[in-house]
Amino acid sequence: MGRKERYAMAQREATERMSESGAAKQPDGIEPFKRWTAKRKAAVVLDLIKGKTTPAEVARRHDVTVGEVEKWLETFSQAGEEALRANPRDVVERFEAEKKELCAKIGELTLELDVEKKRTAAVLRGCGDGPS
Repeated sequence: MGRKERYAMAQREATERMSESGAAKQPDGIEPFKRWTAKRKAAVVLDLIKGKTTPAEVARRHDVTVGEVEKWLETFSQAGEEALRANPRDVVERFEAEKKELCAKIGELTLELDVEKKRTAAVLRGCGDGPS
């Protein structure tokens, strides 16, 4: 069964449950939806943290990948860690710090690549196989 068929079936089941009970929510308390908002993702992540469900169950129930669910959990954890800091950095500061780290890593890798190119050229010249 494809993703569209599973989605259609889940929508039909949700509609049936709503019409039978008169409620606007599914049994697990999650409203039927078409788009993942931050609020919905946070609710799922909190259920994961509390041990009420697993990433595999969420993925199966909501037709998303386990990787997506784990990414939500990772993102949520990183944001929570920042909020618990004694002096939380604002978003711009965090992005600037990350940019600085990434630029430093790019510089480091570029230097390593240059060294390897020079080493390879030297070895080739020593073997007589390199360009003259």
